[in-house]
Order: sequence, then structure tokens, then C-alpha cells
Amino acid sequence: MNTATITSQPERASTRYRVLAAISSAHFLNDMMQSLILALYPMLKGNYHLSFAQLGLITLTYQITASILQPLIGAVTDKRPQQHSLVVGMGFTLVGLLQLSQADTFPLILLAAGLVGTGSSIFHPESSRIARFASGGQHGLAQSLFQVGGNAGSATGPLLAALIVIPLGQPSLAWFSLAALLAMGVLWRISRWYSHQQKAQGHKGNAKVAPFTPRKTLWVMGVLLTLLMTKFVYMASFQSYYTFYLIERFALVPQQAQLLLFVFLFAVALGTVLGGPIGDRIGRKTVIWLSILGAAPFSIALPYVGLSGTVALSFIVGLIMSSAFSAMLVYAQELMPGKVGMVSGLFFGLAFGIAGIGAALVGRLADSFGIISIYQVLAFLPLLGIVAGLLPSLRNK
Repeated sequence: MNTATITSQPERASTRYRVLAAISSAHFLNDMMQSLILALYPMLKGNYHLSFAQLGLITLTYQITASILQPLIGAVTDKRPQQHSLVVGMGFTLVGLLQLSQADTFPLILLAAGLVGTGSSIFHPESSRIARFASGGQHGLAQSLFQVGGNAGSATGPLLAALIVIPLGQPSLAWFSLAALLAMGVLWRISRWYSHQQKAQGHKGNAKVAPFTPRKTLWVMGVLLTLLMTKFVYMASFQSYYTFYLIERFALVPQQAQLLLFVFLFAVALGTVLGGPIGDRIGRKTVIWLSILGAAPFSIALPYVGLSGTVALSFIVGLIMSSAFSAMLVYAQELMPGKVGMVSGLFFGLAFGIAGIGAALVGRLADSFGIISIYQVLAFLPLLGIVAGLLPSLRNK
């Protein structure tokens, strides 16, 4: 990708797609590096004799640091965008990776996870704003393209862990610092383009009027956050513990389980691509409704089928449920116009925070009742998607 063209031709529609490709590529590298933490759980558990609860604490540390700062950063950048903060955020991820490659105690592993989470909290709000800025009005499509980079990176991380890190050991993580340096270079070019656009057009606030009263807006946000909780608690159970479920239930070796986790995460990436543009066409409420409640029959059947059926159903569940996030994010941005950064930070932040708390809780329950029993109970969680029927319709602009 020739990022030099981003700066030289800012007004052309084709340039917007180059910007979206660039920010999506940076999202790919960011989430690929972050997903290495989760992919290393079997190795860390064996090397340092960690319990499922301790693995949940690692996820909680990463997710909480990735969530607390995001709404604050988004609110600040709504008033005064900080383009080069993207590069700074990636610097935190770089340091966290290097720390994790050398960590030999549980506290040091937690510190590395916290640094990577901090990098994520800085990256997502501003990069989501840039994706919307470059959308040309196709907000769902732009968010999907941005999100698919992250989901593809999350899917690739476990695959690279299975092929590189697990065979070569924990110190081989240091090689992935090259990916962080590459991402910093891409983000620097994107920041220059965004700064050029702002100087040319001026930083103008969004003059659109909110579609509902503040009280109703708050109520609708509550419905959205309930759906967000449903989606990310269930998805976190896959990202953190699916490999252990496969190993215990089907006696797979860790590398085989990691490859099957890649299948699930690939389906998540594919569903993300589809969810945004479909929402642009048929309405975001419809996509939100179908993407969570529609996964329930498959999630309920999953714990009772064989290995082939588990792989197939996990693919279907990942495909359906992942289509919701882009539609939910754009719906919320339209619900609260003029607060793109704060809404993006809130949703990304809560996504990380809810996933972290959910992973810690699932880990604690898995220690007490067994990982297989936990998946049988969590299978009913997508039924909460029925509350999507309470969302009012918003016209697509």
C-alpha cells in the first residue's frame, strides 16, 4: 500500500477507500498483536502453573486498561482531535509486547497485559473517528471495513501463535515488535492525511439534532448496552477458553485447538464485513435483532455435537453474532450526533471491559464446575437478544 497517495489527493472518493484500507490495516496489526496474549494462554498456563481464575485476571487486566480510558479519550478528541495519539498508543503496545516476551512471573505478565490494553484504549476512539470521517456517508460500510481489520488481526494472532510462538517459545514474541513499528509508520501517514483534511475544511462540530429527548436517549443506550453485554460475554468465552474446551472435550493438542479457534475468529471477521453494509441497506435495528437472537439456536446446540459439528456451529455463531457491533456502533453514533469520539470510545471501552469481566467470571466458574458445563450454560445467553425489539427505528441518512 502506497500511503503517500493519502496525503497528496485528499478530496477524491478513491482516496477515502485508501484511507479506510490504511486504518483497517493498522487495526489488523493492532489486534493481531493483542490477540497473541489470549493465544498464549495454554503455554502460559503450563509454564507458570496458572489456574483458570489467573488466566481470567490476565484477560481482566488487559480488558479493563483497554476500556477505562477510551470514553475519556473520545470525549477529549471530540473537542480537539489528537491525530498523533495513534502513534503513541501503538508505542504502548510495542513496549507491552517486549515486556511479555521476557516476563517470567505472574505480576510481570499482568503488567505486560496492562500496557497492551493501554495502547488499545488510545488507538480505537480516534481511529474509529477517522474511519467515519473517510466514509463518504456510508458509515456502516466504513465501520465494517475498519472493524474487519481488527477481527482479521484477532483471527491471525492465534494462528501465528500456533505456528511461531508455541514452537519457538515465549521470547519469540519480541519479533512481533516489528509489526508494531510497521503500524506506527502507517498511523503516522494517516495522521498527516487527517491533519491536512482538518486544515482544509476546519474542525466543525456536528450540527445535527439528537432524534430523541435526553431521557429516551439514555433508555435506548441502556438497551444497546444490554445487547453489548450479551454479545461480548459470550464471545469472550470463546476467545479465552474455547481452546481449553476443545482440548478437554475432544482430546486435541494445543496447536490443533488454536487452528480451530482461528476458524471461529475468521467467521467473526467475515460477519463484521457483512454487518455494516447490510445495516446501511435494511436498517441497523434489524441487523442488531437478527445477529444476537438469531445465534441462539446454534449456540444452544453447540455443546451437544461432535467435533465436526462444533467447528461448523462455532463458525455459524461467530458469523452471526459478529455482524452486530458495526450496526450497534453506528446506531449509537446517530443516536448521539456530534459525539462520535465519545460514543466510539464508550462502545469499544465497554466491549473490552465487559469481555474482561466476563472472562474473569467464566474462568472462576470453570475452576469450580468445569469448562464443559460452563459452555452448556452460556449457550442460552444469546436469547437476551430479544430485547433488541425495544429499540426504536432510526432512519438511515
